[in-house]
Amino acid sequence: INFKNFGACSSRSRTVVIGVYKDLADEVSPFELYPTLKSERTLREVIGHLKPLKEMGEISPDDIFHSFRPYPEYMRSWISDIKEGESAFDNKDDSKKPHQIVDGKIVINQNKNADKYKRQYWDKVGPCVHTRNDQLASQNTVHPEDDRVFSIRELMLMMTIPDTFRWSDDDFDTLNSLSIEEKKEYLKREEIKIRQSLGEAVPTAIFQSIAKKIKVALDYTPMNSSSINKIVNDNDFNDIDLLIGFIKNNPMNLSVSALSRIAELSNSRRTDDAAFYTNKALITEIVKHLPDFDKDEIHILEPSAGVGNFIPLIMKKYEGKKLIIDLVDIDKNSTRLASVLLEKYGVSENCTINYIVDDFLLHNFEKHYDFVIGNPPFYKMGAKDSLLKTYQKAAKNKNTTNICSFFLDKLVDLADYVAVVFPKFILNTPEFSKSRQYLCEKAVDCIVDFGEKGFPGVLIETIALFINNCKKPGNTRIISISQNIDTIQKQKYIFDEHLPYWIIYRNDLFDNVCSKLDFDKFSVFRDRQITNSLLSNTGDIRVLKSRNINDDGTSIINIENYDSYISQEKAENLSVYSFLNNENVYLTPNMTYNPRVMRKPKNTIVNGSVAILIPKTDFVLTDVQCKYFSTPEYREFYRIARNYQTRSLNVDSCSVFFFGILRTTEKRKPIIEKGEDQITFTDYVEEKGEEK
Repeated sequence: INFKNFGACSSRSRTVVIGVYKDLADEVSPFELYPTLKSERTLREVIGHLKPLKEMGEISPDDIFHSFRPYPEYMRSWISDIKEGESAFDNKDDSKKPHQIVDGKIVINQNKNADKYKRQYWDKVGPCVHTRNDQLASQNTVHPEDDRVFSIRELMLMMTIPDTFRWSDDDFDTLNSLSIEEKKEYLKREEIKIRQSLGEAVPTAIFQSIAKKIKVALDYTPMNSSSINKIVNDNDFNDIDLLIGFIKNNPMNLSVSALSRIAELSNSRRTDDAAFYTNKALITEIVKHLPDFDKDEIHILEPSAGVGNFIPLIMKKYEGKKLIIDLVDIDKNSTRLASVLLEKYGVSENCTINYIVDDFLLHNFEKHYDFVIGNPPFYKMGAKDSLLKTYQKAAKNKNTTNICSFFLDKLVDLADYVAVVFPKFILNTPEFSKSRQYLCEKAVDCIVDFGEKGFPGVLIETIALFINNCKKPGNTRIISISQNIDTIQKQKYIFDEHLPYWIIYRNDLFDNVCSKLDFDKFSVFRDRQITNSLLSNTGDIRVLKSRNINDDGTSIINIENYDSYISQEKAENLSVYSFLNNENVYLTPNMTYNPRVMRKPKNTIVNGSVAILIPKTDFVLTDVQCKYFSTPEYREFYRIARNYQTRSLNVDSCSVFFFGILRTTEKRKPIIEKGEDQITFTDYVEEKGEEK
């Protein structure tokens, strides 16, 4: 933060870290504890009312801390003639420049910093208070008018230290009643310690503002999910007017965050538009990675606003700027709730909120925005849905029926910068290949991987995509909340067009394994017909499941009360039956980070927990090649290849690419030739041994 933006008289930037316990992360965001923005104050406004001090050693009669700190008299001529903004080194006369006399000659001191012996400006924000603020030779210490360094009192005002603060056991009145000699003795003993305490400190106004906000947050009892659910269950919030009345009156003295959670949960039970509560921890993570804008006026679109949970933190992020925010939601009741909640939160005067009740995908937007920020709905539309064909007609990606894809296709064209929550499966599933294709052409500044922590209680993995339409692809910051990863990747490296999908955690280990394997050698089949009702403990044909394949894929394990069979009659009607006696295909379990591969035994079929790998050409894997799939090296590679997903781990037409054939020859060639200005797989060449 920059102190001047919070009413403190200092131009120096400092980092202030504000943390919130995880248990409170859904009640309060660090952004809400951030100091309140205030107008900056000039040095004249802060200390201009104090008595001028012209005599060396002078102490103000009514303030012991407002004194002229003495220094060698010969130095006074160095600063006596300089004007505001000038340094003693700007004097034309060498005798008035900071110097030493060596062998009777003037030797000018080194001027390493342009702010030494520099007189400050009355009508600009004051300087940073440095540790050695007692010296003229330190940085930015000279008073705008008097020939001296700033007094302790002036420094206290610049650092917003209260007048009542006691620097020693004696109170101010006692110190001020001392004789001149006693005051000088006190300052001689204590002044340097006081000045160094003030130097490089953080203005107290910053922490006072933070402390007040913490106090407000602690005035409310934290509400966990079960408490929120109980409130919703105990009240008839199916009636929107009753819910709005509850929020306005707040009979339980709940925080606005808790009221928002109640509103969103109540609303999602009434509607069928995939409205889920967007928790504050997720919003905080998104907002903190939004870029700063130089513009004084920012136009923002929230395409699926719900009850407006994003808006308070967006207002805080861009506090001090004029904001025009358009909130769109298909549900008029959500819009009513958003209006009431934001009124309760407090909308700043420089923020205008426009509420649009309409279908975002059908609405005609006549303006371009600086930002689109939000969390669109995720669900697959049914073939009978009357709007599906309408949405698909306008979509870039027509290979999916998931409504979130239609939102993405539209919103990426509406703003300079897009920050959107999305299901993690956009990284790798076949249905989103078209989406990945056009996103590769845009600058993806950041991907935040929430895993399953984005929406507690909802079994879906999510990410946040930050898309910058104002620059070309370059670096992408990758953040994993669950894996505790924060790294910078080349976008071309993780979006490599020679890979079947994005590998956002790609690294040297991944590339090293790539150098050993020939990829894209299998197609895949996975059964979707066998149910438990078709199986029994005995039968004509054994049905293998994932746990029947041992850890290294070398044998079949018999497991009591787990093994299953199916009759010939029932099996003949299944698609998987065609593989019954095919020994030229291979088996690997689905939904696991412990892959292992084995040849399929005769007279067996598999259920959906096992994928069948079908060679695209006529080849047979050796035992060594099969065993490689169960090595720690390949398993770690596979975790990276699957982007550390916890769901959507089925082996599909995209991920089967990574079940490659281990090369048995010593010579390793580049898997893919490296094109001009293109980052692909790590290149390996053979030249007097293997070199990378």
